[in-house]
Amino acid sequence: MFREELKQLVESCDGGAGAVLMGFDGIAVETHAVEAAAPDTDVNTVGMELSFVLGQVRKAVEALQLGALAEVTVVAERLTVIMRVLTTDYFVALALLPGGNLGKGRYLLRVAAPRLQKEL
Repeated sequence: MFREELKQLVESCDGGAGAVLMGFDGIAVETHAVEAAAPDTDVNTVGMELSFVLGQVRKAVEALQLGALAEVTVVAERLTVIMRVLTTDYFVALALLPGGNLGKGRYLLRVAAPRLQKEL
């Protein structure tokens, strides 16, 4: 189920390079990547490295009493990564190439989140 959901996310968004369902511990549950889209980039490694950053942002948001963290976007020169928190233990990330449709990516993650949460 997770693989199909991640594949749908990537294929439905212009510029989609990959998606990963991952624990905050940096261990991937499932991954889907379009190798030709970003051949020099491993979506699993990107998710693992950013899981630490996401965890730190989550702690900062909680310390500031801003409520639960919902989403973080990291925009870099070669890749944009949208991360959406699903539970206290898991998040989903969508990687987009430069020029990818960021708005649609955010929308697709928001819509997919309840389906993914239900299966966790």
